[in-house]
Amino acid sequence: MAVSKSNENLSDGFIAVVDSGVGGITVLASLVAELPHEDFVYFGDSAYTPYGEKPQEWVYDRTREIVDGHIADGANAVVIACNTATSVAAARLRRDYPDIPIIGIEPALKPAACALAGGTILVMGTPMTLKLEKFQHLADQWSVGCTVIPIACDGLAGAIEHKGADSREVFELLEELIGKYRGKVDGVVLGCTHYPIAAEAILRTLGDVPLFDGAAGTARQLANVLRDRSLLRAAKAEGTIEFYSSSDEEDAPAAARELFDSYRNTIPARV
Repeated sequence: MAVSKSNENLSDGFIAVVDSGVGGITVLASLVAELPHEDFVYFGDSAYTPYGEKPQEWVYDRTREIVDGHIADGANAVVIACNTATSVAAARLRRDYPDIPIIGIEPALKPAACALAGGTILVMGTPMTLKLEKFQHLADQWSVGCTVIPIACDGLAGAIEHKGADSREVFELLEELIGKYRGKVDGVVLGCTHYPIAAEAILRTLGDVPLFDGAAGTARQLANVLRDRSLLRAAKAEGTIEFYSSSDEEDAPAAARELFDSYRNTIPARV
């Protein structure tokens, strides 16, 4: 499977956004809203999704391969729009590419804990994201005064990717994973970028509770870093967005664009 798509029409200075599949589109929507004049190239590794159920070193090698390809193609910044890949690879990649901003994402436990002081917070994530040291440090820092319940949602990202957010498979899996917490939590942290796509299904399972994801914070962080490094695009014209995928499906990029257009027009208000 191709990792990146060299395209002579791509201008230098684009921002690469990479994810294990279509989940990172939820991050891309916030990035474009924050930085409408930048050019973005989105790569979804749908042929190998989900990352959160694979060996840690495999995730690092695959993420490294994809990021290397985009930097070789002219990216001047990279957003790792996957919680698992961020936890596994971001720090090592920053050491190897000190001159390239590499921005990751993490479960939005901080804003949830600040908003729901003393409350009970459900943290939904992939098995690997929740077991890695990065999340443990985050939980130790921000769970003081709150009850934090981590739920390893094995299979959920793959079901959203391959079956669709409104599929019977997703609803049944959510009921199995989190149904017993209906009426018992004050908020939910969506610790995988696939999960916001299924926000409606999650709310139908748990009831009307606030949802928190890290997309907006990641977008603000990228804007700040680009500004600090004088990398913001000066032009006032609207930026471009290109979609690529490792999937064998010929219409995968078009489907990703359709999902992006749909999601950003109906994006729920979240912190």
